[in-house]
Amino acid sequence: MAAAATRITQLMVAKPCISASHRSSRSSIACFGNDTKGASWTKLRSSSFLSATQTFCKNCHNNASKSERRAVKAMAAGGDKQTLPGLPIDLRGKRAFIAGIADDNGYGWAIAKSLAAAGAEILVGTWVPALNIFETSLRRGKFDESRLLPDGSLMEITKVYPLDAVFDSPEDVPEDIKTNKRYAGSSNWTVKEVAESVKQDFGSIDILVHSLANGPEVTKPLLETSRNGYLAAISASSYSFVSLLKHFLPIMNPGGATISLTYIASERIIPGYGGGMSSAKAALESDTQVLAFEAGRKHGVRVNTISAGPLGSRAAKAIGFIDMMINYSLENAPLQKELTADEVGNAAAFLSSPLASAITGAVVYVDNGLNAMGVGVDSPVFRDLDVPRAPKN
Repeated sequence: MAAAATRITQLMVAKPCISASHRSSRSSIACFGNDTKGASWTKLRSSSFLSATQTFCKNCHNNASKSERRAVKAMAAGGDKQTLPGLPIDLRGKRAFIAGIADDNGYGWAIAKSLAAAGAEILVGTWVPALNIFETSLRRGKFDESRLLPDGSLMEITKVYPLDAVFDSPEDVPEDIKTNKRYAGSSNWTVKEVAESVKQDFGSIDILVHSLANGPEVTKPLLETSRNGYLAAISASSYSFVSLLKHFLPIMNPGGATISLTYIASERIIPGYGGGMSSAKAALESDTQVLAFEAGRKHGVRVNTISAGPLGSRAAKAIGFIDMMINYSLENAPLQKELTADEVGNAAAFLSSPLASAITGAVVYVDNGLNAMGVGVDSPVFRDLDVPRAPKN
C-alpha cells in the first residue's frame, strides 16, 4: 500500500450575492488562507489525506508550486459547477433558516456567517420584541463589520421574520400577549405561521438552526426554581426545537440538516446554571436522538446538536458568571485558548454539509475538549502535579 500523503488545502467556497429583488446573482470565491484575519476561519480548511497514486504524484511534481495558489472560479449562476479542489464545504444552492438571532455576537450569528461563507442563502427568525432594533441596526450598517466574510463581501440576510418559538400557533397565544404593544406591530410570528410564510416566500429550505434558549429563573438554584420557571425553561429551550421541526420538516428538502445548541450542564453539574436550564439542555439532547430517528425515517433529514463551550455573548451574561466559566475553561480544557463563536459556526457548516451526510443523532462537542475533563486541574489540590501548560505568548 502506498504511503498516505498529507496535504493541507485551501478552502474555496462560492458565495452567492443575493440582491433585494432576487433577480440577479453572482458567484465569488472565499479563500481561507493562513493570512486571513480571525484564526478560527481557517478551521474551514480541510486536511485531505490523498492516496499517492502514480498519476497524482506526477501531477503534483509538475504543478506543486502553482497549485498552492491556484483559485478555481465557480461557474456563473445557472451553469455547471466546476469541481473545487480538496474537500470543500459547499452549500451553494442551499437555503438556511436560523431561529434565534437578535444581535451580532452570539452563536446564531456566527453560524449564519459560516453558512453564508459556504454559499448558503440566509433567512433569520428574530424574537418579536427585539425585531425592530435588529432590523434597524442591520439597515443602518451597525453590523457591517460583523457581516464581513473571508472573501471581503458582506453576509446577506435575505429576509428577517418575527418569531416567538414559545407559541406554536395563533390559538396558543394568550390575550395579554396579543395586546402587548411589543407584539402589536407584528403578524404571523408563531412557529406555524413563520413556517407557512417561509413556504410561501421560498418554497423550501435545506438547513434549520435552533439557536434559542431562555430560563427566566436561570440564576436560581434548582431547589428554588418555581414550577412555572422550570416549565418556561423547558418550553423556550427544548420544546421549541421539537416545534420548529414539526412545522418546518414538511418544507425541508431530503438530505437537509437541522442543528441545535446545547451545553455541558446537561450531563455535568454547573453550579449557578439553574432555573431548570440544565434539565432543558438534557431534554434537548435526548430529543435530538429521537428526532434524528423520526426525521430521518420520514423526511431524510439529519438532526444533530452542538455542545458549545462558554462564550461571552449578551445572552450568556444573563447567568451572571459567564466570565468565570470562560476563565475556568482556559485553565482546564485540553486546548488552552479562548473559544470563538466562529469555531462553533464552522462546526455547524460542516454538520450542514454533505461531508456530514452520515452523522445524525449526535452531540458534537465544540469546547476545546473541556467535556473530556474529569477534574479541574487549576485546583490547589493539584498544585504539586506536573500539569502541562500551553506556552504563554
